[in-house]
Amino acid sequence: MQHDEKAPIVLIHGLWMTPRSWDTWAERFRSSGHDVIVPGWPGIDNRTVEDVRSNPGPIKGIGIKQITDNYQRIIQALPRRPIIMGHSFGGLIAELLADRGLGVAYVAVGPAATAGITKTPLSTLRTALPILANPFRKNGATSLSKRHFHFTFGNDLPRAESDRLWDQYAVNSYNRVMFEGVSSARDEKHGVTRVDYARVDRAPLLVITGEKDNVTPPAIGRAVVAKYHSTNSPTIVEYKEYPRRTHRLVSQTGWEEIADYALNWAQAHAVNAPVPVGANEHRG
Repeated sequence: MQHDEKAPIVLIHGLWMTPRSWDTWAERFRSSGHDVIVPGWPGIDNRTVEDVRSNPGPIKGIGIKQITDNYQRIIQALPRRPIIMGHSFGGLIAELLADRGLGVAYVAVGPAATAGITKTPLSTLRTALPILANPFRKNGATSLSKRHFHFTFGNDLPRAESDRLWDQYAVNSYNRVMFEGVSSARDEKHGVTRVDYARVDRAPLLVITGEKDNVTPPAIGRAVVAKYHSTNSPTIVEYKEYPRRTHRLVSQTGWEEIADYALNWAQAHAVNAPVPVGANEHRG
């Protein structure tokens, strides 16, 4: 990619969050001249946190493929291929979009595991329990308690400060997304989160993790990167770990360092693909 070109950037939020979780990075990237698109998952779209909490019906029953397909439609409507970044389950979605060849570079921040990654730290199981404990609510939309938010997102903060962030950002979960992510772990060939780790034409991918992340600890990020590397594919897949960082990598104090690294890496590694993506084959 020519250095005088500014690729658009698509930011994908994660479970229990809305596009507001990206306000920090989005504004920073816009200030550097990028067009930044931050769509909500289907059912969240542009709704407020308060609206989603009071009426979670539209997010019930929606799964990973539906979310990924929606982002593909959005990306294919852009005038040129973007840099794609995702956080948490959004990081997983970014990898699925990479498997469809939709971006010039990808950054997965604290990503959920793709199919075939069986590494499941105890802290990860604990974060999933409010959803997985009731399989009869697979298509439900479970609310996130302030106590669980403190363990999941605010574990670097006093409880009162964590509660304030819950008020601003937390919404109900897409239960189906969590169930599908777990069921795909041991189904590398057919799981809904499957990717072709050996693909030779995938644009560069960066995986970022935080040392103190209870949701997707470094062990998961390392396992994902090792899986890509095990195929001997010539594509670039790199790993970056930040000490003392939690799952709130995109907003925890010091987030600017991570945002700048992610953008600089993506710009330096982006493939030269300024053409529209509307003709791309759907690989989902």
